[in-house]
Amino acid sequence: MSKAPTKKTYGFELVMDLYGCNLDVLSSKKKLQEYVDTLCGLIEMKKYGKTLIPYFGENEEYTKGYSLVQLIETSSITGHFSEAWKTAYINVFSCKPYDHVLAKKFTKDFFQAARMKARLLTR
Repeated sequence: MSKAPTKKTYGFELVMDLYGCNLDVLSSKKKLQEYVDTLCGLIEMKKYGKTLIPYFGENEEYTKGYSLVQLIETSSITGHFSEAWKTAYINVFSCKPYDHVLAKKFTKDFFQAARMKARLLTR
């Protein structure tokens, strides 16, 4: 669990880069919606509005794929997915503390990533 915010701490941002992901997962709008819904439940975040999951970036092979934006009451979850490179780039930003270790493990397992690079920023 992240430490409680102080006067100088606005929030916490978990930045995750995942490599060697399962293509069937990162190229499925339904699976991406499942990811957001499950993650929000696990880290106790309340969704604000619908999840945006557009497919675009088709001008370049490596940028072609889904992106997602889910506003949460304390900030947002965003993701960008490259089908060609089988990579996912996901950020979880919240003013409310959350279990970033659980979020990392769940994300790596969900996308069946071969490797993950993650950083937690205190902002």
